[in-house]
Amino acid sequence: MRAAYIDELGPPDVIRHGELPPPVPGDDEVLVDVEVTAVNHVDTFVRSGAWRTPVPFPFVIGRDLVGTVVAAGPGAPGFAPGDRVWCNSLGHAGRQGAAAERVAVPVDRLYHLPAGVDAVDAVALAHPAATAHLALFTHGRVRSGETVLVLGAAGNVGSAAVVMAARAGARVIAVASGRDAAYVRSLGASHAVDYRADDVPALIREVAPDGVDLHIDTSGRNDLETAVDLLASRGRIVILAGLRTRPVLPAGALYLQDRSVHGFAISHARASELADAAANINRLLAEGVLKPHATEVLPLSEAGTAHRRLDAGEVRGKLVLRVADPL
Repeated sequence: MRAAYIDELGPPDVIRHGELPPPVPGDDEVLVDVEVTAVNHVDTFVRSGAWRTPVPFPFVIGRDLVGTVVAAGPGAPGFAPGDRVWCNSLGHAGRQGAAAERVAVPVDRLYHLPAGVDAVDAVALAHPAATAHLALFTHGRVRSGETVLVLGAAGNVGSAAVVMAARAGARVIAVASGRDAAYVRSLGASHAVDYRADDVPALIREVAPDGVDLHIDTSGRNDLETAVDLLASRGRIVILAGLRTRPVLPAGALYLQDRSVHGFAISHARASELADAAANINRLLAEGVLKPHATEVLPLSEAGTAHRRLDAGEVRGKLVLRVADPL
């Protein structure tokens, strides 16, 4: 079968496109013909070794897929040949990745794709939307009526967070470029703040004078001095990006108001947490309210190019690799 894989950790040049033996699924796995897979920053971290995780060589890269079930093992109930499915947690913790014509997926990490949902849209959302769900609900503990501040609100994770928070009954303040103001409002944001304004914190305080209950910076800048000052009493900051940032934490302002900072990585999410996220994502996909801002589709053979562009910061939106044409 054709696959994008590596034989060693390193820069994008180590990615190969060629033939590998097809996987042999276990009893609790589902064999899937892959249609599309997405390219995420975490995929580049695994490929380079920046994210330490077991990598058996040759190692198929990629985390997310949309495809069609070929066969299900006896310990994988609920799936049948022909079912359209998706997954967002391959390619780490010793699991082979998604960038291949055929993959074996653990049954507890595979989800049905709602009818009528476009495969490219779904795979583009698989990782960022799950990240947004975990940030908001699993770790941010957002509740209806609270105020949520989303920085990078027009990006992949940020736009999903705006949709999910608004649908959960939160008031959303979205920080994005001025040209994206109408877009983030269309997602459900109550207020849009241009990140290029002279005094962004002052603009946020104007619309949230009592502070924000949940602060999510999807851009990964992690300016904690500013963020802590924007929080309401018992407000929470969730950190989910910015691998190499080293922010200053104002401890007094944090603990004197019962505020907190919590970090997480989707790679550590339990299968049950990912399943909860998938259920929410599927509801929003089926309703047509969750869509990627922009996607670009490349052939599987261009996986190395996709990683180079992502490493260089040349990607706006989401890169998707087409493995096979839809049936």
